[in-house]
Amino acid sequence: MACIYSSSVSSISTKLNFPSLSNHKPKFVCSLGGAVAEPKAVNATEPLLLNAARGKEVERPPVWLMRQAGRYMKSYQQLCEKHPSFRERSENVDLVVEISLQPWKVFKPDGVILFSDILTPLTGMNIPFDIVKGKGPIIFDPISSAADVEKVIEFTPDESVPYVGEALTILRKEVNNEAAVLGFVGAPFTLASYCVEGGSSKHFSKIKRLAFSEPKVLHALLQKFATSMAKYIQYQADKGAQAVQIFDSWATELSPVDFEEFSLPYLKQIVDTVKHTHPNLPLILYASGSGGLIERLPLTGVDVVSLDWTVDMAEGRRRLGPDVAVQGNVDPGVLFGSKDFITERINDTVRKAGKGKHILNLGHGIVVGTPEENVAHFFEVAKSLRY
Repeated sequence: MACIYSSSVSSISTKLNFPSLSNHKPKFVCSLGGAVAEPKAVNATEPLLLNAARGKEVERPPVWLMRQAGRYMKSYQQLCEKHPSFRERSENVDLVVEISLQPWKVFKPDGVILFSDILTPLTGMNIPFDIVKGKGPIIFDPISSAADVEKVIEFTPDESVPYVGEALTILRKEVNNEAAVLGFVGAPFTLASYCVEGGSSKHFSKIKRLAFSEPKVLHALLQKFATSMAKYIQYQADKGAQAVQIFDSWATELSPVDFEEFSLPYLKQIVDTVKHTHPNLPLILYASGSGGLIERLPLTGVDVVSLDWTVDMAEGRRRLGPDVAVQGNVDPGVLFGSKDFITERINDTVRKAGKGKHILNLGHGIVVGTPEENVAHFFEVAKSLRY
């Protein structure tokens, strides 16, 4: 007797006829004589996530979660006890691979993202830093002048972060095209914000002072980051990344007019440079709190815009236009709710995103303390959806 895992779903009355999982009840479909009632889907030659990002027809929205490898997982907590330094965990090939694969082995997401940090390249740019538990990133010599910018060198990934390339190559072999291997980088303005502020910030007064009083100095720094991050994306793609997400976490601290001067041109430059050498590499842009900038984000040329949860998905999709795919955008806090509530919010998001060109994700990273069983439920429901 052969058995496969399936899901019982019912239809809801929308014009796209998306499945509803409000009465989701997993079951086993079995048959005798070696034949199965519902054949197991055969893996496509290209991972589902890549097809969705490129606007190809897919049977369901692919799903992965930002920070899916991290502190909410017991296996990660146990590893941290043995290796308390974040930089060791993110700069040792074996540890990077192990941590990146932890959620893959448990949940089988459609995207397996490299365990790293957007600040990882800084040491290779002559910007010493550390990430301290309880404090976050610390830049030892914050940048405040043209002389400081002069000391910043352009990034050479294969010399400065060979462990990133090695880890990506191993991940591609381990995942074996059953999911897309994702790389990521920080955007120029966000990296500059850390380096000028000296770490995280609430008011961003230092980088705004530099931007508005000495814009040439900031532009020089942003240009170095743009050139370096384009090279970093190319390097990650060459080593195994099948898509790369650009995090511009702090660009939304800028007004729209200042975003157009200090962020947008450098994002566009990165995308143009990468697309010249890797035209088929999907690029995803995520900027938290981007509701006031949505129409400007596709101008960067990225393939996918990732929305946070403060934007209604239907409204965000409409404002982005038809030419770009969308990612997101379930509130991470939903994962603290009941399983029925999680199912309801997944359905709502997928229905509003419409058919195709949608990658299901949270609107931000998984929050520390999120019940692991709720993350499992999120993936189970998401992967049983069908358009």
